[in-house]
Amino acid sequence: MARDTDVARIARENTAATATPLTILGIDYLHYKTADNGDLYLTRWGQPLYDHLIPQNWFSPEWFEQNREKLQGTSTVYKVKTGAVNNRSIDIVVKWCRVGEQVPLDTLTLNKFINAEFNSPYEEFSLVTEMRTNRTEKIIRTHKPLGIFVPAEKLQLWQTGRTHSRMNQKKAKFRDVELDIYRQYILIYEWIKGITVVEALEKSVADENERKRSIADYMSAAIEDLRATGFRVLDMKPVHIIVRTAQDGSLLRRKDGSRLYAVVDFELLERTEDYGQVITRRRRAEYFKRQKDKHFSVNIKDMPPHLHHMNIFGVDYVYGCTESTQGVVWVVGKDPNLFDFFLPERWRRTNRVKISEASETYYTKTKDNIHLVWKVSKVGEIPALGSMELKGYNSPFEEFAYAIELSHRGVNTIYPRAIYMTGNRSHEAIYINDTTRYENHQKILMADGTPILKADHNYITIWGYWYGPDDVNYLRDEEFGKGMNVRDAFHRGLINEYMYNRLMEQKREKLKRAGFEDLKMKGEHLLLSVTNDNSLIMDKNGLPEVRISNFECMRRL
Repeated sequence: MARDTDVARIARENTAATATPLTILGIDYLHYKTADNGDLYLTRWGQPLYDHLIPQNWFSPEWFEQNREKLQGTSTVYKVKTGAVNNRSIDIVVKWCRVGEQVPLDTLTLNKFINAEFNSPYEEFSLVTEMRTNRTEKIIRTHKPLGIFVPAEKLQLWQTGRTHSRMNQKKAKFRDVELDIYRQYILIYEWIKGITVVEALEKSVADENERKRSIADYMSAAIEDLRATGFRVLDMKPVHIIVRTAQDGSLLRRKDGSRLYAVVDFELLERTEDYGQVITRRRRAEYFKRQKDKHFSVNIKDMPPHLHHMNIFGVDYVYGCTESTQGVVWVVGKDPNLFDFFLPERWRRTNRVKISEASETYYTKTKDNIHLVWKVSKVGEIPALGSMELKGYNSPFEEFAYAIELSHRGVNTIYPRAIYMTGNRSHEAIYINDTTRYENHQKILMADGTPILKADHNYITIWGYWYGPDDVNYLRDEEFGKGMNVRDAFHRGLINEYMYNRLMEQKREKLKRAGFEDLKMKGEHLLLSVTNDNSLIMDKNGLPEVRISNFECMRRL
């Protein structure tokens, strides 16, 4: 029986036990800094094997050299026996990720998939996990993704085989993933018992033609089963198919007589086009359903460890740090499942359109096909208005509180979604002329003991792009209309001057009855609902339905 090795013991002593929970591309990891300042990311399957998977327990030069077995394939991949922990070793598969390298496909495949690129390690784990859990009639058996190890050492560019253009292309696609062109990424999978279908048939089938037919049958079955689950592997090969054999050398089958096999090697795994569209529609529908139920759908006690609940000015938020930018996001409601939709990488770098001349306000469609408006907060600045000079702009948290309170009082507003505090520090002396909000908020603290409003960080408010209520959008695949501010509606001839003035005055009166006033009311602060055929949606009184879209100068009377 194996004994605990010195390597394993030293690894446990030297590796910090403190783990940071984080989510990357929908997969939950525990992130550890290793003893040599590397990074280890363990999935839910790898976390119980923490002691075995510490790099010193399998990657130390002498141990790795003596306990590895090179596996078939064009990539660098090994079967490795770990050092013993509690008198038990395990076999793992470690594979060097080729993200950023040129894909060596054959000419036919390359012509068909001209834009093929190796998956990043996080992308590969995300797709494999999705495929494993995608319940269809076909079940794709794979080895479990256990973890990703990123050694601290930085290589020369020529040693990596990568190019800046390919890495930049991958970063542009997945901006929530930090990829260092000079560091190695080693994927750790469980070891699946068995041999490749090629090896098995070479031992059991003497006739070469029959052997080729059998291999082709397994290939066709695997490709079709992958397609049925919504996936494909661009460089699918027979050595990617793992089978088990009976004592007589025949290949084992399932109880129903179908082929029993597993698939390995997913560096070129991707969704099919049809399934990709299904996922986009599914994510969008999930988003609106959760928005509709966000205030009561989840028990706060069930909050994931990396997220927290807090109530600010009467508004419930789920908040947490953003690993990619070291910022913080507060998402309105109690549902932690909405948090990932507002990670900055989902919306900050997507194509945007500036929709205000007076402020940094942008419309964008997120990577989840959600239409949002985000706006850089002016908190700390002083408006150029006499009555406002002593009061300043509202904080993002005040804006959201006022928007929600007004909605409860019967005043239509756009939907406040989330608040983002940037990770990078700003130069507060450049624009902070009004410190009132920072002083008023300094006792409202996050879990780490720091205030929610910091003068050396910028804040961005994120709002729903108005084209219908959540309970309607939840039932639709696409939007049925859009919002247009009153000023633009007037200039485009949808309303006349009389209606423009009437709507402005009506909104002032409605705000007053609700106990509020907008000290900087403008036509662009009010939104009308316009259908796809360019007609206005009317309220029960026969007037255009109006919603307030700006709260930076809103005040209680």
